[in-house]
Amino acid sequence: ALVVARWLRAWRGSWRARRRAGRAIAGEDGAAQLLRRAGFRIVGRQVTTWWSPLVDGEPCETEVRADYLVEADGEVLVAEVKTGEVAPRIETAATRRQLLEYHVAFEVDGVLLVCPERGVIHRVDFGLPKLSPRPHT
Repeated sequence: ALVVARWLRAWRGSWRARRRAGRAIAGEDGAAQLLRRAGFRIVGRQVTTWWSPLVDGEPCETEVRADYLVEADGEVLVAEVKTGEVAPRIETAATRRQLLEYHVAFEVDGVLLVCPERGVIHRVDFGLPKLSPRPHT
């Protein structure tokens, strides 16, 4: 019985993970359409950059990956796609911190929080000074 209970827990957990992954993939596809309809040109998908915050004065090189890099009206922005009930909210600490990290690491003009399930795009402004652009891969 213990083996069966463990198997059921593992199966339920993997089912949830597959469901969440499927929802995320569908969300990213829906977000691309939503961004284009809103006038954004998609520059890249799953875009990465390297960022080196200093830890005790030493650079700590870190790879950062964002869902989309987009352009509109002469600005370059990171667009992060969030699905579900909690993640698409700026009140969610993990989402807020992620967007702030993207704004700093990618040195972009701004960040967008995209919720394809609700059909909305929010521009989030942290009040940071404009930074000179850095190339992204």
